[in-house]
Amino acid sequence: MPAGVLFVHNNFPGQFRDLAQTLVARGVPCMAVGQDHAGQMAGVRTARYALPRGTTAGIYPLAVRAEADLIRGRSAYDAAKALKLEGWDPQAIVGHPGWGETTFLGELFPAARQVAFAEFWYHARGYDVAFDTEFFPAEEEQVFRVHAKNPVMALAYATADAIVAPTEFQASALPPVFRERTRVIHEGVDVGAIRPAPPQPFVLDDGRVIAPGTPVITHVNNNMEPLRGLHILARALPRLLAEVPDAQVIVIGDPSRRAYGGTAPDGKTWAEAIFEPLAFDRSRVHLLGRVPHARMLAALRLGAAHVYYTYPFVLSWSLAEAMASGCYVIGSDTAPLHDAITDGVDGTLLPFFDVDALAGAMIAACRTPDAFAPLRAAARETAVAKFDRDKGREAWLTLLRDLGVAIP
Repeated sequence: MPAGVLFVHNNFPGQFRDLAQTLVARGVPCMAVGQDHAGQMAGVRTARYALPRGTTAGIYPLAVRAEADLIRGRSAYDAAKALKLEGWDPQAIVGHPGWGETTFLGELFPAARQVAFAEFWYHARGYDVAFDTEFFPAEEEQVFRVHAKNPVMALAYATADAIVAPTEFQASALPPVFRERTRVIHEGVDVGAIRPAPPQPFVLDDGRVIAPGTPVITHVNNNMEPLRGLHILARALPRLLAEVPDAQVIVIGDPSRRAYGGTAPDGKTWAEAIFEPLAFDRSRVHLLGRVPHARMLAALRLGAAHVYYTYPFVLSWSLAEAMASGCYVIGSDTAPLHDAITDGVDGTLLPFFDVDALAGAMIAACRTPDAFAPLRAAARETAVAKFDRDKGREAWLTLLRDLGVAIP
């Protein structure tokens, strides 16, 4: 008799970590399928697959993504078949279809209800592509390549019993035909553990210490790229550092990671391409790379303001964590931010490309930090209301129960 949930994610557990842990704790049988680099979770039998080959040499360029997704789909099917031979038979399949792994699983488990995670439906204009034409112009072939990312993903949404998008913006990006089956459920962050706290002295990698009370600007940009506004922040720094002589800037992110928006020119990292042409006091700008989560939270609590900019793309967990920490957020007035911040209420939203406006907002935050205390408090309240992991968990459990999954 069918029982439990099969999770499917290229990099399991991904966005399903909390849900999988919750189900395991409640005694619900759980299994997972992921690529060979996927993680392991206690209580979850995970079947991994390795790709049997790459895409076909000389294939029509616009078909490369679809072929790659279908290769992964077949490979995931074979991995899941091994689970079936062990006796696994899920009531539901919860999958991220972005890499094609869910494509054929309905054939293997025809009775299972399917939930497709809608992280991002690609658009050729006005979203992550052709929003910032300085780096990513809307050239004809680029437009076609963007459209070619969606076909296999569309198969997953077309056959899903339910679709889950983390935010209203991500749901709105889906084609209208899919929206009536879409629920907005943000997986959330741990607002109980991530909360305002007195700042502590922050030790830099070179041994220097930033004392509490120092005017600090923070910025988290996982891949150190323009898609998250790195160039706008960088270009605002000369004025900030000139007008606030004791200001410090902490930037967290790994410049070696593959950027969502593509590679930087001339073989450089985006950080090199963006920062090298600018003249400012580099001794006060600290590029920390990738840091432990606790160190990131310590930096956020130290800041006079946290800068979060993004193209119209997926909203970052770091924003929710900054708000839960009680940060004063200076954000871009782009659609994803509208799901998190109301300008002047729980943060400040500025035109994405207005470098001078960002510099002015950072200077004001450094000079008069107490003036933004109400926005900090409101940001915390908004995080609890919108991004509480407990609420996201309950919404997921309700959805699975609605689909017939037996959950104690």
